[in-house]
Amino acid sequence: MKVVKFGGTSLASAEQIQKVLDIVVSDSKRKIVVVSAPGKRFEDDIKVTDLLIACAHKQLRGEDATKLLEAVVERFESIAKDLGMSNDIAREIRADLEKRLQGDKRDPERFLDNMKAAGEDNNAKLIAAYFQDRGIEAKYVSPKEAGLIVSDEPGNARVLPESYERLYSLRDQSGIIIFPGFFGFSENGDVVTFSRGGSDITGSILANGVKAELYENFTDVDAVYAVNPNFVSHPTEIQELTYREMRELSYAGFSVFHDEALIPAFRAGIPVNIKNTNNPSAPGTKIVNKRETKNGPVVGIASDEGFCSIYIQKYLMNREIGFGRRLLQILENYGLSYEHIPSGIDDVTVILRENQLNHELEQAILRQIKENLDADEVKIQHHLALIMLVGEGMRRNIGTTARAASALAKAGVNIEMVNQGSSEVSMMFGVKEEVESRAVQALYEEFFVSVPV
Repeated sequence: MKVVKFGGTSLASAEQIQKVLDIVVSDSKRKIVVVSAPGKRFEDDIKVTDLLIACAHKQLRGEDATKLLEAVVERFESIAKDLGMSNDIAREIRADLEKRLQGDKRDPERFLDNMKAAGEDNNAKLIAAYFQDRGIEAKYVSPKEAGLIVSDEPGNARVLPESYERLYSLRDQSGIIIFPGFFGFSENGDVVTFSRGGSDITGSILANGVKAELYENFTDVDAVYAVNPNFVSHPTEIQELTYREMRELSYAGFSVFHDEALIPAFRAGIPVNIKNTNNPSAPGTKIVNKRETKNGPVVGIASDEGFCSIYIQKYLMNREIGFGRRLLQILENYGLSYEHIPSGIDDVTVILRENQLNHELEQAILRQIKENLDADEVKIQHHLALIMLVGEGMRRNIGTTARAASALAKAGVNIEMVNQGSSEVSMMFGVKEEVESRAVQALYEEFFVSVPV
C-alpha cells in the first residue's frame, strides 16, 4: 500500500486534478490520497488557505468578510464546473464555509483553525466526488472519523500516539480514500491545525499509521535539487538522501518539506518518494533511512537569511561554572529562542532569528548580558545568512571544511562564523546577507562541478 500526498499547486485547477486522478488510478497500490487546499494557479494568484485566513481575521475584527468568502467559493465552483461536475458539491462547500464563518468567535485561535482547515477539508470532498463521477470507488474520510487525534495547540498541533493504532483500520476500507491534510481533531472534538506545510505532516502520519510500503509526495518539481535554483541555474538533482540530511536541509531553508514533516514516516522506517505531478514518470528523489554515499561528501547546500549573532567575550569563560546556563536564561526571560551556539575558550556566539528583536529589546539584552555575566565584550551583528553544507559522507571525508573555506575565499566571501553539528552531517557557515548568493554559488561549484585533484 502507498500513501500519496498532493500539494496545493497539484490541485489548483481542474486540469491539475485530472492529472491527479490519472496518477492515482495508474497504480492500484495508491489507496490513500492526502490532499492540500487549492494553491496558486499562476504567480500572482492567492492560495485558498491565505484567502481563508484573511477572511477569518476580517470576521474577527467585526468587518464584512463576504467578498473574501465569495472568492473562496468561486475557486471551488470554478474547479467543479471545469471538471464537469454538478452544482451539488459547490452548494455543499458554500454551506460549510458559511457555517464556519458564523461559528463561535470567543476563542479567536480556535475560530481561525476551523476556518484554515476548510480549504483542505472541502477540497477532499470535491476530489472524492470527482473520482466517484468518473466511476472510481472512492470516498472522503474525515480525520475525526479516521481517529487522527492531535494535541490541543491551535496552529501547532502534534499527533497523539494513540492515533497510529486507530489509523491502521484504514487499510481495511475498500476503494480509494481521499483524506484532507493539515489538521486533526483534539480529544474534545475541536479542529486543530498543524503548522503551515501541515499536509506533508498528515501524509507522513498516515503512512506510519497504515504501515505503508512507500509515502509518495507529489509536488511541482521533478526532484529535490542540490541547491536553490534561484542561485544556480539547472542544479544537480538529488536521487537519494537520508531523513537526517533532508531534515537538515529543510531546517536551513529548503522549501520542499516542513522540517518536522517526515518524522512519523522516519520513525516507521517508511521511504518517501518526492515526485512531480506534471511529470510523474520522472523517478524523483527518494528519502530513506540509510544510503550509500557515492556522490561525495556533500548532498545538498541550503541557505537562509534573517539572522543575527550576539558575541560575548570573557577571559577564562571556560572555567566559570554555569556561564552558559545563565546566558541562555537571559534569552529565555525575554522569550527568545536560539539557532546555534559556536564557542571558544573565552568567547561564545549565540545566533538568533533577527525578527525576534527590536531595538529596545536588543539593547536591554546586551545590557543584561554585560552586567549579569560581567562580560568583557558584548556586541551584536545583524543581517547574517547561514549556509549549510549537508551530507552523511562528510563523516568519512577528510578536508571538506578546507575545501569549503578555500572556495569561499576565492569568491571573496568573508566567513563570519563556522559551526559543525555533532552528528557531522552538516556544517554551517555564517556570512553577510549581501554575499549569500555568491557564497552558495562558490560552494556549489566546489562540491558539484569541480573535480578535486
